[in-house]
Amino acid sequence: MSNRILVVDDAAFMRMMIKEILTKNGYVVVGEASDGAQAVERYKELKPDLVTMDITMPEMDGIQALKEIRKIDGTAKIIMCSAMGQQAMVIDAIQAGARDFIVKPFQADRVIEAIRKTVG
Repeated sequence: MSNRILVVDDAAFMRMMIKEILTKNGYVVVGEASDGAQAVERYKELKPDLVTMDITMPEMDGIQALKEIRKIDGTAKIIMCSAMGQQAMVIDAIQAGARDFIVKPFQADRVIEAIRKTVG
């Protein structure tokens, strides 16, 4: 079950929280990015099985990064991470090809459920 995951969030502590949840559950975090532009570069370089992507970030937001990654790889599996009250952005993300979304603050079981559902 060692699915390779790229964790994208502009907040280091959020990346750390997700990484901890993932590694405790047997997933491998192959890389991190702190903005959308970096996420696109890391995706090309690492070719992860799945990406957890924050929606609001500097440089390039998560929705734009999602669209860019889907241009590179139409089968990319991306789960969006949103704060409460970002429903409209979550809908945009799903329409742009996101497979699922998780809401901050993260609940470990919901994170794992979204990942299992997405990577099968």
